[in-house]
Amino acid sequence: MLASCANFNADNTQAVAVKRDTIELNSRALVAVLDRFDDAQQAAIELQEAAELKYSFPSLSDSLLDRGKTLLGTPYKYGGSSRKTGFDCSGFVSHVYKEELGIQLPRTTGALLSMDAPVVARADLEPGDLILFNDRGRGRVTHVGIYMGDDEFIHSSSKRSGGVRVDKLSSKYWNSSYLQAKRVLTEEEVQEQMKSMQLLSKTAQ
Repeated sequence: MLASCANFNADNTQAVAVKRDTIELNSRALVAVLDRFDDAQQAAIELQEAAELKYSFPSLSDSLLDRGKTLLGTPYKYGGSSRKTGFDCSGFVSHVYKEELGIQLPRTTGALLSMDAPVVARADLEPGDLILFNDRGRGRVTHVGIYMGDDEFIHSSSKRSGGVRVDKLSSKYWNSSYLQAKRVLTEEEVQEQMKSMQLLSKTAQ
């Protein structure tokens, strides 16, 4: 009888140990599953944020270009930087970026060329990029415009050509004068503008 009790206690202890091990294994498995769930959830959040960021690019560039289009026909004025006075090329670009997005750009074409902003290959141009020109490849930068997409850009051209207008990048003169492109609407700028717009939206509510 005592031997039977001893065997029972031993079996019971072994069964408890097995259950404990099983519970521990299940707990570890549950923790692993939860960790993977957290990772998946974080990845989903990052993908959503990336999608929102990509979506914000066209909205910002569209608003920028819409502002520029309202100035079509404004006369060319050397040194001009407003609708009232007229615009030179860099004055037009600076005005549009400042008034629409609150971004302060350098005032001259030389300063725009040397400013700290990503250089963009011609094949990778996106709406809102700055396009810098020289006179048919003759040395220093002489002109700037804003790329609109579909081979078009908007700029304040000259007195003779009617001031603010849209031209084809592939036209003979502008194609031979193309110098460089720079991207002002970087991810950092987009994020800052998104924060500003969200703040303005909350203030208006």
